[in-house]
Amino acid sequence: MTHQRDSGAGPPDEYIEAEIHRLLAEDPAVAEQGITVVRRESGLVLYGEVESPHRREEILRRVAERFPDVPITSDIGVIRAQAPTEIEQLP
Repeated sequence: MTHQRDSGAGPPDEYIEAEIHRLLAEDPAVAEQGITVVRRESGLVLYGEVESPHRREEILRRVAERFPDVPITSDIGVIRAQAPTEIEQLP
């Protein structure tokens, strides 16, 4: 059985997108289902929101470890889950 490859340099992007979704959803340390993977000319972009900068870094670290040859860009924002410790002053 032969597999088609886009450039011969690795698995097709659709495969990588599915693998990233599975990695993030099934890894007990991450268990993140709200991240979207979008293909761009320069590689893949991860979109979504998480509870902390640490969680965002963990997601990016795990994806980079699993796909070291794939250019990954992060557009993952951080949601402030707890109440602010200071009162914000609006101008």
